[in-house]
Formats: sequence, structure tokens, C-alpha cells
Amino acid sequence: MSGAGDREDEVRRMMDGPHPQVPADLAQRAAERGGRLLRRRLFVRRLMLLLACAAVVAFTAWAMAAHPWQIPPAQTTPLEGW
Repeated sequence: MSGAGDREDEVRRMMDGPHPQVPADLAQRAAERGGRLLRRRLFVRRLMLLLACAAVVAFTAWAMAAHPWQIPPAQTTPLEGW
């Protein structure tokens, strides 16, 4: 238990010490970076939606041309007279 107490004391000493200097424009740079990330995320989301729509259109066009739901015609004819 003394290990946890030692760590706690060390953290308290670090918190009581002098705080590091922060650049004056840090908030502005963070806001600009956040805006860029949001725009990039929105672009990727729209691109994925566009690709999904294109895939649905391509599948629909293929299905309308190929008619995969219909049973293919038999290769042999049934024998008459059996």
C-alpha cells in the first residue's frame, strides 16, 4: 500500500509545483484543427454515402438486366410418354 501512497504524494508535489507556460494561441490552433477534423469527417461520411448509393444503383441495374430471381430454363426437355 505504500507504493500507492508514494505515487499519490508524487502527484501532489507535481500539482503544487509551477505550471508550464502555454502558448497564447493554443485555443485558436486547437479550434482550427478541430474544424479541419470535422470538415474532413463530414467529407468522408458524404463520400461513403455516395459510394453506398452508387453500389445500390449498380446492383439494381444488374438485377434488372440479369433477373437473378428467375429460375433458369432447363437444359433438357422432359420425356413424353413416361
